[in-house]
Amino acid sequence: MPNRLAAETSPYLLQHKDNPVDWYPWGPEALARAKAEDKPILVSIGYSACHWCHVMEHESFEDGRTAAVMNALFVNIKVDREERPDLDSLYMSAVQAMTGHGGWPLNAFLTPDGVPFFGGTYWPPEDRMGMPGFTKVLQAIAEAYGERREAVEENAEQLRAYLANATAALPKAGEPTVAVLDAAFGNLLTAFDAKNGGFGGAPKFPQPAALEFVLRHHHRIGDERAATMVTRTLDAMAAGGIYDQIGGGFARYAVDAVWLVPHFEKMLYDNAQLARLYLDAYRAFGTERYGRIAVETLDYVAREMTGPDGGFYATQDADSEGEEGKFYVWTPDEIDAVLGPENGAVVRAFYAVTPGGNFEGHSILHTPRPVETVAADLGMSVEDVERIVAAARPMLYAAREERIHPGRDEKVLTSWNGLMLRAFAEAARALDRPDYRDIAERNAAFLLEHLRPEGRLLRTYKDGQAKLLGYLEDHAFLIDGLIALYQATFDARWIEEAIALAEAMIAGFGDPDGPGFYDTGADHETLVGRPRDLQDGATPSGNAVAAETLLRLATLTGREEFRRRAFALLSTMTRPMAEQPTGFGRWLCALDLALATPREIALAGDRDDPALEALAAVVSRRYEPHAIVGYADPALVETLPFLAHRPAKDGIATAYLCERFACLPPVTDPADLAIQLEQGTGIGWHEF
Repeated sequence: MPNRLAAETSPYLLQHKDNPVDWYPWGPEALARAKAEDKPILVSIGYSACHWCHVMEHESFEDGRTAAVMNALFVNIKVDREERPDLDSLYMSAVQAMTGHGGWPLNAFLTPDGVPFFGGTYWPPEDRMGMPGFTKVLQAIAEAYGERREAVEENAEQLRAYLANATAALPKAGEPTVAVLDAAFGNLLTAFDAKNGGFGGAPKFPQPAALEFVLRHHHRIGDERAATMVTRTLDAMAAGGIYDQIGGGFARYAVDAVWLVPHFEKMLYDNAQLARLYLDAYRAFGTERYGRIAVETLDYVAREMTGPDGGFYATQDADSEGEEGKFYVWTPDEIDAVLGPENGAVVRAFYAVTPGGNFEGHSILHTPRPVETVAADLGMSVEDVERIVAAARPMLYAAREERIHPGRDEKVLTSWNGLMLRAFAEAARALDRPDYRDIAERNAAFLLEHLRPEGRLLRTYKDGQAKLLGYLEDHAFLIDGLIALYQATFDARWIEEAIALAEAMIAGFGDPDGPGFYDTGADHETLVGRPRDLQDGATPSGNAVAAETLLRLATLTGREEFRRRAFALLSTMTRPMAEQPTGFGRWLCALDLALATPREIALAGDRDDPALEALAAVVSRRYEPHAIVGYADPALVETLPFLAHRPAKDGIATAYLCERFACLPPVTDPADLAIQLEQGTGIGWHEF
């Protein structure tokens, strides 16, 4: 008989609806029962693409004996961390404070008031690998709660105080100067894996925000070490198993240091950030391979992760048929069965498919050798190898489509959609892809219509139902996407919506006692603490993106209150940025923007004139991280003052380039605009 989770929309919660555990979703009913029965609460937090979450469910939550113990001793609550990042953040912080580590599944034990007093991650069903069995843990916790209540409550109060202090305080303010950027780059250089790319060892995560900052550092001062860090990492990831060589898109991370063996789940937020990083590298270096990877990643999202209404789905699982990675791996015989032995031999050599394989007897496709080396070993021309491989990819993809697919979490999360919205919008501009622009516009219209049904932005949508109050990151990431969409379309609607959301973000999430933002709105339910996660994780910090978007809006609108708030927030983060740059990459990008001279490009003329589109393309195809571009629409002049007094010269499409109130002569020739962008006004960088 299904439990209470059967009424939920989250695919992760629905995965547990037939467990014999008497699961509750988070809410007043579960908390009231815990108080009425004076029972401790077990909150189990995970997400649908989490491999070890599936393992613990199969081993423990599907087991009738374990469920009987859970039901007798606890009020049990299941939480999808992607729906409730506030609960995940609070209880993860508590478990990390108690144990020194964290991860998912996250299992926290709470008092009936919701205050944590013990917790951990995965526990096996029986004693194993130095870990106690889960049932043994449950019985020990229940015994402590029943017989040593004073000690439990003392521990809970200590954790309550810890969470209150950790979420309320901001770091001590410092001077946000170029020296912070330079110190951060130095620390990233020290952490860089010069052989394999990326930062640190196994497991290895892509770190797109940190790499974006490194690319900006190269743009700022031309440091070739920075260029090497970016290109070596992007090359290694694109050649590795972390990248889906057949279908496009990136897995979450590699379990090794060389990007070969991924943890096979694919997350929307990773692919949004990495598509944009490869796109920026393509614009910065002109390397066609980076443009191709960006396109293949976005095409994967358009094909496999986009709903019929325009929303982007959240994740794809690592597992299919109960085996991790089974959908993605190949044997030599499987390759030859699709391509024939002659072409199969070429493709196997190119993707390093061997009889023994590189993953549990199978091969994860990767390209460890340059095509020139493969061609030489085969006694073939490079052109012939490339032709055979190019023809083979769609054939292998079609064959793979016949396999049983990994599960897909089809909920639409506002914040993650905002990240992907920006990626599609920027790719539409840079690559002249009207189809990408259409995807971006459809997504934005869907989010604003369905995730804001009564004026308040919501968090999640599935099966026709939007719910849960949106968080700071939902507002900030959507603003970020809408700004990019305005610059890709020049449709006034998108920038007006971005400004309105920024005002709502400040009003609802702003700290009344300081410059920053809380992760939850003033209208959110009262929890054990009001979370404020300042560090970038798999997704950027909501505060970091809020600061960056406010800076962009300040340049667009001329509203100094946006700039002041962003700058005050950046001032509090100077020390963490300089000392721990891998955890504060998006903050560093925001500081880079704050210290740079913004470039304002106003375009005048008929919006549908190919001549105006040609001028816009000059800007779009360059790597210009500090530029804003707008269309001199009379209806927007009051909203975006930099567009004022920008007529089309003699009726011809015209571009105006200004940098901090210094403007160059208007131009009508795209070549002249390119020269102006290359040379600039000479104002350069500054410090406040």
